[in-house]
Amino acid sequence: MTADKLTGAINEAKRKGGCAFVPYIMAGDGGLGRLEQQVLFLQEAGATAVELGIPFSDPAADGPVIQQAGIRALEEGVTLGNVIRTVAGFSDEVRIPVILMTYLNPVLSHGVATFANDCLEAGIAGVIVPDVPFEESAILEDALRMVDVAFIRLVPLSAPEDRIRAIAGAAEGFIYAVTVDGITGARDSFGGSSAERLRRLKEIADVPVLAGFGISSAEHVREFGRAADGVIVGSAIVDALHRDDLVSISGLIRAAREIAVPAE
Repeated sequence: MTADKLTGAINEAKRKGGCAFVPYIMAGDGGLGRLEQQVLFLQEAGATAVELGIPFSDPAADGPVIQQAGIRALEEGVTLGNVIRTVAGFSDEVRIPVILMTYLNPVLSHGVATFANDCLEAGIAGVIVPDVPFEESAILEDALRMVDVAFIRLVPLSAPEDRIRAIAGAAEGFIYAVTVDGITGARDSFGGSSAERLRRLKEIADVPVLAGFGISSAEHVREFGRAADGVIVGSAIVDALHRDDLVSISGLIRAAREIAVPAE
């Protein structure tokens, strides 16, 4: 799927009512043999897209739940290369966009150009690399653009407006709006200005805005889904999959479909 199809999937979710919902899972948690089943379950449950985390030994942006999932995946021998090959093996069955979230070192070890081409062959729609600063992202951005894979930008809502505008101006696919300062993980509450900052970011951006980091309950999904174009849920999904609690995951996805989004 191309970058445009990723944006289109998010807009289609909004058109149907509610907001887009993107679950994050750690690829290979429990073994890569489970990955196809997990992705197809999320697809059938109504996910707009799915974000696959690549396990890494020094995951600076990840909270405890995702860190532990990454450790389990590394113990299973999971690498960036075998995740991409696994996804390529069942890509014909996947109708929703697949996004990779990885750190820079695995990409450099794989080779930037090889990584971009392998993403294209596997049908990857977008890539998130949280430890690459905006000012140093050209090498990845250029390689991915050549194969029409979106390089998805993270935008901290606490950043100065001039920086937000600069990042938004280069955005592809969607903007990943980071709702909290710090690492991923469930939160009980968020800053009171988050919703207003999300609405302001939507006014600035030419692509959809999805809120992520800390969103872990149906109430959070409804709260941020009203302000943004969609939500990304990570730790709660990873934890539920680890416990084989598919009911909770379906409930989170259903909350995104059922919210009443104010008319623009």
